[in-house]
Amino acid sequence: MSYTGACHGRIDLGALSPGVRDRLARLPGEWLEYDPSLGGVVVRHVQPTESPVLLCTASELVRFLSEIPFDQQVKVPGGDLFVHLEETGQLVRLRVEAGGTLHIHWAHPDYAGAKKRPYDGHEIAIEAWEHRLNGSASLTAAEAEAAADALQTLADTFEGLYPEGDFCATAEETGLVRIDMRDVNLDARLLVDRLEALAAPRTLNGRIDVSSFGDAAPDHIVRLVFENGKTWVQHPLLWSEPSA
Repeated sequence: MSYTGACHGRIDLGALSPGVRDRLARLPGEWLEYDPSLGGVVVRHVQPTESPVLLCTASELVRFLSEIPFDQQVKVPGGDLFVHLEETGQLVRLRVEAGGTLHIHWAHPDYAGAKKRPYDGHEIAIEAWEHRLNGSASLTAAEAEAAADALQTLADTFEGLYPEGDFCATAEETGLVRIDMRDVNLDARLLVDRLEALAAPRTLNGRIDVSSFGDAAPDHIVRLVFENGKTWVQHPLLWSEPSA
């Protein structure tokens, strides 16, 4: 799932009688409409901006469902609509289950139970210049002072949108290098590449949360996990459901 607009998704209403399909197709809607060719409720191509998207979308969806007689409503396959609230950055899911039951869920990102996948550089959907990094990592390097300086320079010279946050790279005589960051504007991909290049084999460990200084939906945030030299990525669970 990814955020591509203020509202996206589809509700499959299944095989309805001709009279019901005609009635649904004539219903006025600001955000939603019934598409007879697809047999479901979809987001309109031309979307106004005056009405609050969540209130309007939920109301229109209930209106569509209420026009379906009970004997046909229980056969509705269902589906999901996702609404992004620009004012708060929240993501809301309107889910119609099979049979027509409607649930409204606010996303609550949580990494507990989220599966880890190997990182390959393509899992971060947020634009690089908007990255907000929080976390820490450690590694062992042959030239610890030089490695710490290289990491500090990378953070201090990155030309993003928000030259703010705290980034601290330190080195110890043992060869251990540690970085700690809070609300740092730095391209996570560049940082991962530099960490992996500097780290001795199997010494890179830590965790970095990647969010945005800009307008990004909760399903775009990720966590980078470093374990014994391997880099993993986690996408948070948004709806308290197990990872697929």
